Amino acid sequence: MALYGYWRCSTNLQDQERQVIALKEEGVPEKNIFGDKITGTSNYGDREELAKCLDLLEPNDLLILEDMTRLGRTMVTMLVEVNNLIERGVYIKTLDGRLDTSLMNDEIVRLIVGVMGYAAECELRNIKHRTSEGRAVAKSRGVKFGRKRQYDKFQIAAIMDKRKQGLGYGSIAKSLGMKKSTVQMIVQREVAA
Repeated sequence: MALYGYWRCSTNLQDQERQVIALKEEGVPEKNIFGDKITGTSNYGDREELAKCLDLLEPNDLLILEDMTRLGRTMVTMLVEVNNLIERGVYIKTLDGRLDTSLMNDEIVRLIVGVMGYAAECELRNIKHRTSEGRAVAKSRGVKFGRKRQYDKFQIAAIMDKRKQGLGYGSIAKSLGMKKSTVQMIVQREVAA
């Protein structure tokens, strides 16, 4: 039985080190540890390292994950992937202690994974709901979201002056070292104001 591990972080700002250390402590050789920095709701085709890991798995191998949400955050995604692995004779173990298919029969595994998938899906919905509520409260307090402006009031004045001279968006952008889309957005906003 070969041991394989898969970690996943939702963003580049998150660090996988904690998951990698836990996989090594379970006995997974470093060469058999794979991981992606991608959201749990992403398509499987976008997870290159997961695809490599799954391709290497053979019957009686053990895939170790931190928890089932590393495979996906929807019940359908989890059920499909776990079912594929079970049919291939691959075992799955989670470090959170909730699943070890080497100790159960297939029907119990499918039931447990279905419940875990449903719970993950509900938690994702709750996270999205809490996030949108938090953003609404922050906006009501005057917090602005998005990137900070990359231009100042002097650049706005220069853009509007050049526009009055009849220059096109591309010419203005080039002369000021800005993007054409930024110049267009500034002009449209200033005209509407």
